[in-house]
Amino acid sequence: MDLGLGLPISDPARLPEWARRAEAAGFATVALLDRLAYDNPEPLVALAALAGATTRIRLQTEVLLAPLRGTALLAKQAATLDLMSGGRLTLGVGIGGRDDDHAAADVPIDRRGPIMDRMLADLNHIWAGRAYPQTPVGPAPATPGGPPLLIGGFAPAALARVARYGAGFLCAAPLQWAGGLVRTVHDQWAEAGRTGRPRLVCQINAAAGSPESIARARRAVAEYYAFTGRSGWGDPVTDAGQLADTVAAYRDFGADELVLYCYGDDPAQIELLAGTVL
Repeated sequence: MDLGLGLPISDPARLPEWARRAEAAGFATVALLDRLAYDNPEPLVALAALAGATTRIRLQTEVLLAPLRGTALLAKQAATLDLMSGGRLTLGVGIGGRDDDHAAADVPIDRRGPIMDRMLADLNHIWAGRAYPQTPVGPAPATPGGPPLLIGGFAPAALARVARYGAGFLCAAPLQWAGGLVRTVHDQWAEAGRTGRPRLVCQINAAAGSPESIARARRAVAEYYAFTGRSGWGDPVTDAGQLADTVAAYRDFGADELVLYCYGDDPAQIELLAGTVL
């Protein structure tokens, strides 16, 4: 099982340092979340900067809110990033669910599902080198057919998109109720006649370091998930033993990758987390 590192969003200027240290520590991936009506770096722009700061580590969005973007421009941006990074991009996408993001993009939230379906079909079409809608959109990505598409979500329509358009499933559900989602994805994959199996990427929140650093991480997580109205939602794993056990449980579950999301702002926790899980 690969281990990835989800990067904090509070200080974009330090993200190149985070990426270099994550690569040196042995993490397989660095990932960034996406919001529009929020004080976070735009993930494709940020990952482009991180591509130039690193040489090996994969670059992943978790998840890019695809319906908030134009299809042709997104295809061009992703292909450019994949090409310039030597094929290191994985594009994780989802529809999002927050009214403020959709209002800022002037995208009706009740249309985001149909928009996503059309967009995913068209992205694959463009990256295969076919015209869209009447003229090709380049450049060609380094990865034949385009960067791998991971699709996140919880609803039946979201899960169905994995077999129709994706290379894998981004499962943000806690392990105790992820099993049903993953079984549905595998069943639909087989019914669609897809060979092999979908890549399974899971994620948890984690923090390490001094009590002050962990407290800042907890505050950042609480602020980010305040919209849920659920106290303690997304609270990070902070105990090293518990973290090691959690990683082992995801490995036993069959995850191909587990991404540890850091909301705390101290990059010293990279080596601490690596010492526990790598």
